[in-house]
Amino acid sequence: WTEVAAGILLRADGRMLLSSRPPGKPYEGYWEFPGGKIEAGESVEQALRRELQEELGITIAAAQRWKVTEHDYPHALVRLHWCKVFEWQGEFEMREGQSMAWQTWPPTVRPLLPGAFPVLEMLAWEWGLPFDAAALGG
Repeated sequence: WTEVAAGILLRADGRMLLSSRPPGKPYEGYWEFPGGKIEAGESVEQALRRELQEELGITIAAAQRWKVTEHDYPHALVRLHWCKVFEWQGEFEMREGQSMAWQTWPPTVRPLLPGAFPVLEMLAWEWGLPFDAAALGG
């Protein structure tokens, strides 16, 4: 398994942050929740804090651990540790050549990374909103 910390950044207005996969990485251009691999000796929160600093140039406050999902990609079997983040500091910088978008429900950016669909469904359920995987391109 590749252990991954993924951040669901949520603004006070209910928008969530999605970012595109950077050039040269598997699924280049697909939209995902930001985060990355958990390194040896790191906690989920430490890994998420490091990854969001490296990728987006922000420093997060507390990360609320939420769910764990697994996805079997052709290039890797990943276990995603999902955290909700409500506070951060700094200006967003796209340090890996990616794009970012604050999205309402349902997200309109495409294509969405397949591993994000289970958590999008859980968010919709939690918010009492309909989930239609086909409408999201899944």
